[in-house]
Amino acid sequence: MASNFWTSTHYKELKDPEEVNVVHPLDAQRGISVEDFRLIKLHMSNYISKLAQHIKIRQRVVATAVTYMRRVYTRKSLTEYEPRLVAPTCLYLACKAEESVVHAKLLVFYMKKLYADEKFRYEIKDILEMEMKVLEALNFYLVVFHPYRSLPEFLQDSGINDTSMTHLTWGLVNDTYRMDLILIHPPFLITLACIYIASVHKEKDIRTWFEELSVDMNIVKNIAMEILDFYENHRLFTEERVHAAFNKLATNP
Repeated sequence: MASNFWTSTHYKELKDPEEVNVVHPLDAQRGISVEDFRLIKLHMSNYISKLAQHIKIRQRVVATAVTYMRRVYTRKSLTEYEPRLVAPTCLYLACKAEESVVHAKLLVFYMKKLYADEKFRYEIKDILEMEMKVLEALNFYLVVFHPYRSLPEFLQDSGINDTSMTHLTWGLVNDTYRMDLILIHPPFLITLACIYIASVHKEKDIRTWFEELSVDMNIVKNIAMEILDFYENHRLFTEERVHAAFNKLATNP
């Protein structure tokens, strides 16, 4: 793994916001909208988390898997790369990349428990075949830098590393993987945005500390607003809307 973010493939792979939620032409032919695209990616991010909970995989691996899945769909279509197979394959690949190996047999066992539909009861060979496709879609770039890395240091440096503040900020960082922020922004800026939200919520005045960091606070605040907008709109992400989006994928154009 690369040790310096600025020389890593992660940095080179960062996207502009308008590049991330572009519906692939093959998906558009099936009536998939930008909102459908977001819903499906959110649903599959949650699916990865559920699988990981069953298999007892740590959060960092989950974050890497979600990042892989979201990267894949900046290049490939939902139509050609079935999300219900891509998501667990990304988890399988992330386990290898993060040296937290899980047996494909165990992964498939829980996939079948979580998806009762016979059509999506994949086997080990399906995971292994999709693994190569995912690797190619990622250009074999597996390095991911996470906001978790700088979080303990920032909290300590800001002087607000009490238990409640730490728990709140870690929870906020976890939730950022339900969005595409990791594809767009350097991870340390995502960390700072989460600390900014938590400090406002907990009424901790750390404005002086932020000023001393010499970062662009407009970017930090914009990321914070994206996170807050997600929470505001989350109630609209119903299972019915997710099913409707998947039904569009199942139709022939």
